[in-house]
Amino acid sequence: MSAIKVFKEAAFAENSVWKQVLGICSALAVSNLMKNSLVMGVGVMFALALSSFTISLIRDYIPRRVRMITQTLVIASWVIMLDLFLKAFMPEISKELGPYVGLIITNCILMGRLEAFAAKNTPGLSFIDGLGSGFGYTFVLLIIAFVRELFGFGSLFGFQLLGSWWTPWSIMVMAPSAFFMLALLFWYIQEKYYLNK
Repeated sequence: MSAIKVFKEAAFAENSVWKQVLGICSALAVSNLMKNSLVMGVGVMFALALSSFTISLIRDYIPRRVRMITQTLVIASWVIMLDLFLKAFMPEISKELGPYVGLIITNCILMGRLEAFAAKNTPGLSFIDGLGSGFGYTFVLLIIAFVRELFGFGSLFGFQLLGSWWTPWSIMVMAPSAFFMLALLFWYIQEKYYLNK
């Protein structure tokens, strides 16, 4: 299986958010601003790709009875490194994201991809699968954040696009709007790509 095919499959055909409905807690929590969504998405890509690579490297040495706890430990190690990096070099974004970076450890997407792919494939392909899954997650976050930030604040990545004539939709800043956006995205993807096959 080629690396490009693995990436595309993980990012789009088997997208963990819209196909398996995984990782939606953080997708709803941080998607009110594009900047936060991008940083969270890149963080998930980093943690997932490196966790997949690590688990694939050591999969033959992990006793079956401690497989899940080992995977959690590997994920936690990479997420802690990410959290320390953000605190050291991007303190404002780290503060805005608050506890959500640490909660990457509990993101179902990571454990799901480690079990489904990394535990059965080579380290190189597992790394690519992790990047693809993380990219798919980031893609969903940015779609939702694009609409929420534009209509809620009149801006994108903090740059004001809509002038004083624009009345911000306060509902878009609140958590319920993320549910509506995610539901509409699910409906569109299912209708366009899966239900009509």
